[in-house]
Amino acid sequence: MIKKFIVVLIAIVGCFSYAQQGTASPYSFYGIGSLKFRGTAENRGMGGIGSYIDSLRINLRNPASYAGKNLKADPYNGESRPVKFSVSGTFSSTTLESNTGSEEAGTSTFDYLAVSIPLGKFGAGFGLLPFTSVGYKLQDINAAQNNRIDYRYEGEGGLNKAFLSLGYLVNDNITIGVDANYNFGNTQNSAVQFVYDVNGNIVQFATREDNRSDLSGLNFNIGSAYKGKLNDKLELSATATYSPESSLSSINDRSISTLIISTLGDEFVQNTIEVDLAANNLAETELDLPSRLALGLGVGRTSKWFIGAEYVAQNTSVFNNPIFSTTNSSFEDASSFAIGGFYLPNHRSLSNYLKRITYRAGARFENTGLVVNNESINEFGISFGLGLPIGPQSRLFSEVNLGFEYGQRGTKNQNLIQENFLNFNVSLSVTDRWFQKRKYN
Repeated sequence: MIKKFIVVLIAIVGCFSYAQQGTASPYSFYGIGSLKFRGTAENRGMGGIGSYIDSLRINLRNPASYAGKNLKADPYNGESRPVKFSVSGTFSSTTLESNTGSEEAGTSTFDYLAVSIPLGKFGAGFGLLPFTSVGYKLQDINAAQNNRIDYRYEGEGGLNKAFLSLGYLVNDNITIGVDANYNFGNTQNSAVQFVYDVNGNIVQFATREDNRSDLSGLNFNIGSAYKGKLNDKLELSATATYSPESSLSSINDRSISTLIISTLGDEFVQNTIEVDLAANNLAETELDLPSRLALGLGVGRTSKWFIGAEYVAQNTSVFNNPIFSTTNSSFEDASSFAIGGFYLPNHRSLSNYLKRITYRAGARFENTGLVVNNESINEFGISFGLGLPIGPQSRLFSEVNLGFEYGQRGTKNQNLIQENFLNFNVSLSVTDRWFQKRKYN
């Protein structure tokens, strides 16, 4: 058991070591950043669906997954559900394209750390994962004035989510559950205004506005799952989750600085003035988080194959950030649709390792809810995944999961940015038994 904890710890340290910035998307400029995917590497390999639930893998999409029966095909002989650990990280390579050029960007991020513990008819889970991410560097170029730079924008930060989950086995077919999530973190952004003389030459002095918001708040996610036999071989799965509308508390700071800009573009602060936000009731504000409804359905054969779909709707039109808003952006209700599944040739094969690999694939289509320059920002992705079993086959079901996703976000219409991204994620999923009944004392 200690060896497994060491492996998980090494994986966590490795993920945090590379998690310098969670995104390079210019669309993280808006709202509180780009929303991060809540789900495991297994979910991502199947297009992001959460409609498949079993007793051997953590499913972060639905808290009802923490409770459930053992599978007849599991390696524990039906004696007890396993304790499960999972940790994951992602490397992303993104090409940012506009009508005038393109740039490359890369990021490495920590995805999640999660633990699931069986408690009789109950099941509990806890962990940590990113909720949103901010990371951008933008320039406002004035084409009418020889493409001079009028403003430069930079941002970083994001929100994290610590969660505690509880599931309950209602009967042999139905489970229910709830997530309690504590969201915390900060977003920081700055805007530098450049000044030019009558001849169009840049003036040495410039002005920079710095904003910081420290955010925190609770929200809940309620889930249910049904799994039942259609016939001797086929099994039907149906899932539903709902997150009610909630709010975040935001403590805000703003300052204005005078800068000297060197010939190399470096910024040197000369003096800084703190802005009195309390005078405008902006020192402490609240942000509304939208409600979210997800419905999933799928069919498959136990430990053999599965295909499913999931639809998600969010009322993101209610979102508003009073401390940091723009005139060219707004929010509309968001929605997404995903389809995917897996195929496992023969999980009991002793002679052929390839037959014990789980092969996953899926696709997703999403309206993010963000509208910029009257253009809805949409996203799609195509994903593939492999579940590589590790450890003694007779004792535990543990995997190294590899996932690949190619996708596109945004558009080049209305002078916007189109992102073409390639995500590679790796996770370690380890199972063990803490509550095994002794046969001999």
